[in-house]
Amino acid sequence: MTAPFEILFSGRPIPVRPGQTIGAALHAAGIRSWRTTRINGRPRGLFCGIGVCFDCLLTVNGEPNVRACLTVAHPGDEVTPS
Repeated sequence: MTAPFEILFSGRPIPVRPGQTIGAALHAAGIRSWRTTRINGRPRGLFCGIGVCFDCLLTVNGEPNVRACLTVAHPGDEVTPS
């Protein structure tokens, strides 16, 4: 079994368990939304959890529009809102 590790979300360290997605790690850390809609600025985060919608998009290690619900976290990942 691999030891827990951290990723950075907008510079904030977030604990991650091995095999956990970025979305699950953010949710476990109490972060429920990380972007807003273009119209009305409504908060968005995890919604479907299976990659069907696009509510959980983030930038991961400089790559924009990554689905947090499908992307497994790796040690040292740098994550920012898209």
